[in-house]
Amino acid sequence: MIILSLDSSSKVATVALLKDDALLGEYILNDKKEHSVLLMPMIENILKECNLTIDDIDGFVVSKGPGSFTGLRIGMATVKGLSLGQNKPYISISSLDALAYSVSSFSGIICPIMDALRENVYTALYKNNNDILENLLEPTPLDLDDLLSLLKEKNEEVIFTGDGLLKHKEYIMENFSKAHFAPNHLNIIRASSLGELGLNLLKNGTFDDPNSAPIYLKKPQAERELERRLKMDECKA
Repeated sequence: MIILSLDSSSKVATVALLKDDALLGEYILNDKKEHSVLLMPMIENILKECNLTIDDIDGFVVSKGPGSFTGLRIGMATVKGLSLGQNKPYISISSLDALAYSVSSFSGIICPIMDALRENVYTALYKNNNDILENLLEPTPLDLDDLLSLLKEKNEEVIFTGDGLLKHKEYIMENFSKAHFAPNHLNIIRASSLGELGLNLLKNGTFDDPNSAPIYLKKPQAERELERRLKMDECKA
């Protein structure tokens, strides 16, 4: 089974091709956030370099979030278009699942964090249970201090990963003594990790409904601002 996987939920744009247990190729760009321009050329180039065409692809995998609202919509729309055009299934995988999977050999708690602006992060908690990632906390937005308080209560070694470390690593080091940190190359969502998770599901006949939507966890800023103004108007009335 040959899978094309991609992620555009953050600043990173990444595409990978997997064939059963082998990674055929992977592109990662962590420079620009122009996913609408970058993704299709990346897909075309990786297919060409692997001597494949889109007709050879048996299924597609994409990140469903959390992450950038615009990036998630671009990635999902790209995969839905390819899936519909080729009449092949696709499946969406949590961005946090993919980050955790990259460090799944860690014996303690795995804590991916993605920047959610201000002092908030998108996070979830996992633990390796006989080579299966057990979910200890469902994906949620949390204040960083609230997350650290929760982890202190668990009293276990914790490995952090994700782009939230660019902003919060020093603070975590100062305020949480049981912290470990993934190497830099694993702090980004990799299409290869998404692909491995999705490949196993697609092989078992699990795939998404064409109407599936990204997981934003937070409402778009424009919607939050509108709600805030409406509440202010109600207070004035």
